[in-house]
This record gives sequence, C-alpha cells and structure tokens, in this order.
Amino acid sequence: MKIPSSELVLNNLGEVYHLGLAPSDLASKIILVGDQGRVQQIGQFFSSIRVKKNHREFYTITGTYKGIEITVLSTGIGTDNIDIVINELDALVNIDLQKKEIKSNQTQLQLLRIGTCGIFQKDIPLHSYLLSLGAFGLDNVAHFYDITNSQHSILLAAQFKRQVELPSAIEPYFGYASEKIINSFPKHVNLHLGYTVTSSGFYGPQGRSLRLNLKSKEMKSSFENQNIDGVNIINFEMESSALFSLSAALGHHAGTICLGIANRITNEFSTDYTSEMDQLILYSLDSFINL
Repeated sequence: MKIPSSELVLNNLGEVYHLGLAPSDLASKIILVGDQGRVQQIGQFFSSIRVKKNHREFYTITGTYKGIEITVLSTGIGTDNIDIVINELDALVNIDLQKKEIKSNQTQLQLLRIGTCGIFQKDIPLHSYLLSLGAFGLDNVAHFYDITNSQHSILLAAQFKRQVELPSAIEPYFGYASEKIINSFPKHVNLHLGYTVTSSGFYGPQGRSLRLNLKSKEMKSSFENQNIDGVNIINFEMESSALFSLSAALGHHAGTICLGIANRITNEFSTDYTSEMDQLILYSLDSFINL
C-alpha cells in the first residue's frame, strides 16, 4: 500500500524531509550524537569521508574507520528529535522512497548514541563511561505508538514509578537497550553499567529549579542510590528511552554510552572534557566495528 505524501514527507531531491538524506548516504552502522560539533570530533578519527550533509540541526557524515563504514549523525537534543531521526533512518532503508511502499525485505540498522549525562550514584566519578542496559522514559514519545512491551518491562516501569517521586501526570515506560550492542563493549576501568532515566527537558524535567518552582521538589534526590530489580539507576539524559523503544519496535539494534560530566548527587560538574570524550569515542568506535 502506498504511503501518502503527507505522511512520508520528502524534499524536492527525494530525500527524507528533516535529515536531508538519501538511502545511498547511509551506512548500516550509525552513531548518533546530540551535539553538531561532536560529528566532526568523531570524524577526525576516520581515514576517509564520502558524505557530508547538513539540514537544520541534523549534521551527517559517512566515512571509514579501520576499514568499516560508519555514519555519524547529530540528532539535536531530546526525544522529540529522536522520534524524527529513527523514523526517517528506518524509512531510508525499509521504504522505497520513489514508490512510497514498504519493502518486503527489511534492513536492520545498528545505532549507537554517544553522549553526555548526569550521574545518579555518589561513588561514580566524573568522566566515567555509563553504558545503558535500558531506559525509563519520563517523556511521552513511545506512548503514541502501538508497541508491545514485555511483561517484565511493564513491571520495571511500575516499580520505578513506586520508588521515585514524579509529577502525577507522568507515566513512565521502559525500553531495553540491545544486548548485542551492550555485549560489544569490553571491560574498561571507567565503564559502569545500569539503567538510565530519560527526561524530556534539562531543567524542571531533570529536577533543576532556577526561578520556577517544581511540582516534585524531591524528584532529583529520590533517584539517589536507587536500583530497580537489582540494577542501579546510574544516569539521567534526554534521548535513550525513545531511541531504545522505537528502534526495537522497528527491528533495529540500539544502545547508548555516555560520558558522565555532572554528578547530580555531589553537585559536581566538568567544564572541560574534550580529551575524555575523545577517549570514549575511540573506545566506542573500536567496540562498534566488532559487532
């Protein structure tokens, strides 16, 4: 069945509307970053780059690292942008854009988010690597889709809601990261594994109050040293819940590894982490190409 032009929106070059990309621009291994500048930070380690494109906040390169082709794409900030990115990446490989029909043979992408985050465990130092096993979503993106959640993920979300303080209108959901991606990362002295909390904003939705009062004044402190079903909640960021849930529902592998640049429990913040991010990028690239 043909998808209407109002639903699968393309630009005048036949590229997906927001990303400004054509199917030939993509590798099957894709690194997602929030910051446009981090695209070039990763690209500095490539031996060659064959694609450079940008549209709006979405900057893309496709190049080669140790003989493996990888696409790097900036998503901008937040789960709303992840909704755009995952749907358009999937369309590039699994929909015939000329015929506007879903392909009979589906392509599986490998998606790795490399980002920064806040830490929720007092004993995890700044500049640690935080690898997500799954993410609790305080956003609403996944609620708009007819996604079948496992019974265990439903129970985890319910336990999370009981244990932490949230505004009453928030209905958290839980999405697993891909085990295939998690298992690709070897042991590292800086590596910590656990659950992530994904919020829809940086200030109030992450328990920060400047001039506006919060409905849940103890939300941030309620996350301290929490674990859910024996797994620690280790960090707070703004993309992974939608990334995991939508990718899994579409048949793709997705994971997130972040550099901890703030400890929300000890109130520490790193203002200069360029070299530490370079090291995380190299560790992640070497892990990602071995998938």
